[in-house]
Amino acid sequence: MNLEQLKYPVGKFVKPESITKEIIDSAISEIENFPSLVKFEIQNLDEKDLQLKYRPEGWTITQVVHHCADSHINSYMRFKLALTENIPTIKPYEESLWAELPDNNLSPLVSLKLLEALHERWVYILKFSGKSCIG
Repeated sequence: MNLEQLKYPVGKFVKPESITKEIIDSAISEIENFPSLVKFEIQNLDEKDLQLKYRPEGWTITQVVHHCADSHINSYMRFKLALTENIPTIKPYEESLWAELPDNNLSPLVSLKLLEALHERWVYILKFSGKSCIG
């Protein structure tokens, strides 16, 4: 694989022509299943494995798991802001700097627990708000 394929192993996002109920349901299902997929991938890794990088100059597996927690917290909050404010401000954050903070030294299992709880809440609000928005 070349570096571009390693950066985007499932490909870059392609915006659909239109957003259908099926696309929304599929996205919610992906969010719902994500923590169990992460758990499956890391459950048998030892500390040495968790420090491996998936691509040159990339993050370690531990950093990727922590990044997912950070990123998904931000996404969840942005969604809630969009539901509750007329003109929500979507604040960006420096992902690469977040990856260097001391909490990234914790076990990735800490972020996995966070992802499990966060995704349970996120899926609930997505399904609930979807009924009022989509019909």
